[in-house]
Amino acid sequence: MSTAFSWNDLQYFLAVARTGQLSAAARNLRTTHVTVSRRIEQLEFALKAKLFERNPRGYELTVIGRRLVDTAEIIEAEAERLQAQISDSVSHLRGLVRLSAPEGISNFFFVEKLTQFAEIHPHINVELLTIQQIMALSRKEADVAITLDPPKAGPYINTKIIDYTLHIYATRDYLRKHPPITQKKHLLQHFFIGYVQDLVFSPGLDYMRDVLPGLRPNFQSTSISAQLKAALCSRGLCVLPYFIAQGFPQLQIVLPDEVELKRGYWLTCHNDVANAQRVGSLMTFILDTLRANKSFFNRRG
Repeated sequence: MSTAFSWNDLQYFLAVARTGQLSAAARNLRTTHVTVSRRIEQLEFALKAKLFERNPRGYELTVIGRRLVDTAEIIEAEAERLQAQISDSVSHLRGLVRLSAPEGISNFFFVEKLTQFAEIHPHINVELLTIQQIMALSRKEADVAITLDPPKAGPYINTKIIDYTLHIYATRDYLRKHPPITQKKHLLQHFFIGYVQDLVFSPGLDYMRDVLPGLRPNFQSTSISAQLKAALCSRGLCVLPYFIAQGFPQLQIVLPDEVELKRGYWLTCHNDVANAQRVGSLMTFILDTLRANKSFFNRRG
């Protein structure tokens, strides 16, 4: 007769299955790698089955382990739905919501605005993730995501929330010391700042080809904050969102009537958590706040 196992064991199993590492799973679960290892061993003992192959690269699922992932994720979704229902019935303004958003809008808009959200909902904790990739909502790495490109398929709710414009900027000091720019072709004579082109995680961030075919950045960074800093140091020209650049009066738009790029942000949420009122309160706040600040994101209002 097999030993019974608990749902908690499956939580540890899923964390390791998703990360492939004990240490990463431990961080996600806010525990130690020793505890994670012990719980995996307990689960394997209870099931009388080997769920992972241990190797120098980490933990890889066995055939049985891969089968268990599907079942465990169904149980996880049902447990979270039940927890959400219970939590909402007790207090719909309490709990944790994890928001994933690009670095630019996070650092130059949401950090300040989320202070207002905290004042309205003091018992909802918001974790803001700004890593340079789209978080996997299907793996519960985030509850709500703001992206440039919504998921093309899957059990998601997608809402277009706002458009924004981007322009070429340089400091007035840089422009005084370098050849004038009166036509697009003159851009090829200047030092450009931009993203690392091999690591652009969204087609919406690939600006160079939209500005001028053949244009390539000389200084490349995965961070929009680093690009902004390089531009402020008068190193060269940089494509920046209007909502970021307008906060720095030393920056001037280059070719304002010829180069204006448009992009849009989408709000995405997994169906499993969409009905949780703590999640809904954050989504409503995001929608209302962005739409109330439309002129902040577009040079022409």
